[in-house]
Amino acid sequence: MDLALLRTFVTVHRAGSFTRAAALLGLSQPAVTSQIRTLERQLGKPLFLRQARGVTPTSIGDELAHKAAPHLDALVEIAESRPDDESSPTTLHLAGPPEFTAERALPALAELTGKSHRGFALRASFGASEEVLEGLAAGHHDLAISTVRPRGALFSATALCDEEHVLVAAPRWAKRLDPDALRLKGAPALQDLPVIDVHESLPFVSRYWASVFDARPAAPGTVVAPDLRAVLACASAGAGVAVLPRYLCAPALDRGAVVALHDPVVPPLRTYFLVVRTGTLALPTMARAHERLLRAAASWG
Repeated sequence: MDLALLRTFVTVHRAGSFTRAAALLGLSQPAVTSQIRTLERQLGKPLFLRQARGVTPTSIGDELAHKAAPHLDALVEIAESRPDDESSPTTLHLAGPPEFTAERALPALAELTGKSHRGFALRASFGASEEVLEGLAAGHHDLAISTVRPRGALFSATALCDEEHVLVAAPRWAKRLDPDALRLKGAPALQDLPVIDVHESLPFVSRYWASVFDARPAAPGTVVAPDLRAVLACASAGAGVAVLPRYLCAPALDRGAVVALHDPVVPPLRTYFLVVRTGTLALPTMARAHERLLRAAASWG
């Protein structure tokens, strides 16, 4: 059995689509379709059921993927390794939300880059979870950080860390707020305060209000800026209240630039996932970066 056909088959099985598999393999969709048909003729059985959107493996297809994928991943690892030129770096393409990637992930990976004997080059892209996962599926990124756990066989996701969200404002707003009123009334005690968030839909504020107060924000955003670091700067300058990850606003809290307005018994949390295409952790550079981020995350709490 031709190994090239098996590799195409496993890629289609993981991607759930001939089109997506073609992009990952660098082939045309007709070439992928032809290779799958050739393999099906050789086996005498269908491997996929064609649907309006993508393909679904048959029981024979699932069984073949289960048997073949680990061995193909091992062969890819051997093919991708360069024993005669170990000093030549591999480039790792990382994608994730701008603030977390810049403040957490990139510093954690910095020690693995550069001109050291085993260093690799690093390229970063920023975007929302849906965007970075689409890029990962298309082969534009090698490693993605997402707040959404992806589904399907194409991806392998590992929980990286949880971030706590904190309701903050500049001290002058805190002085106008009665802590007892907030504790007793909840969201209504905040309805006259201006709100800062990253989008008109107020994703951070809405999530906090729903989780802590079982309510919705009463007013639209006064300041909307698509970067949490800008939200923090505006909150520190007194533009209003904001909901921010504790890791991001901790220095501002420590120096008194902002203060926490509320201390709920169970603070809202958001989980980050480290996502790769299934099978790619067999590659040495991927494995090192993945392990380094998991180790670093253990100290972020």
